Amino acid sequence: MAEQGGLEGSQPVDLSKHPSGIVPTLQNIVSTVNLDCKLDLKQIALQARNAEYNPKRFAAVIMRIREPKTTALIFASGKMVCTGAKSESQSKLAARKYARIIQKLGFPAKFKDFKIQNIVGSCDVKFPIRLEGLAYSHGAFSSYEPELFPGLIYRMKQPKIVLLIFVSGKIVITGAKVRDETYTAFENIYPVLTEFRKVQQ
Repeated sequence: MAEQGGLEGSQPVDLSKHPSGIVPTLQNIVSTVNLDCKLDLKQIALQARNAEYNPKRFAAVIMRIREPKTTALIFASGKMVCTGAKSESQSKLAARKYARIIQKLGFPAKFKDFKIQNIVGSCDVKFPIRLEGLAYSHGAFSSYEPELFPGLIYRMKQPKIVLLIFVSGKIVITGAKVRDETYTAFENIYPVLTEFRKVQQ
């Protein structure tokens, strides 16, 4: 877990990169890789003990490993999606482990075109936020319908990131392909959040 700088007093935050003093924590990395061979999903499901396959429900084998704790979706085409890792390097390591498992089952799996598709981060600004005011003044980017979903959905254009902003001050940042987009998006929104800080009665 050495990659999560700036957690509660572990090490000082680099303020040149994180002027707010807050570093979003990466929660989930989604990556894809091409094993570059056709796969017999039924055979994989029968031979691998950490796999489930219910073709009526979903056209992929679902496989899990404990370290790094992740889940893979493995398709007959040889395409694979890996979710659940907490860093880019862990995601790649996990994907390699799944590829290795497939190789051991007798398929000529390769490891082509590994790509991070989505990074989900979160943080807490530690003050409540007036979502109505924010939605009103940033109408072009915001959708806020509390009857449907308690958070404000903010679609940032640059970087192209979606932020979920909650009254509590909790923020979820999704859509990044590289972690710096997560950090940039948060620094962009932080002054806006302070502007709509709820004053406690």
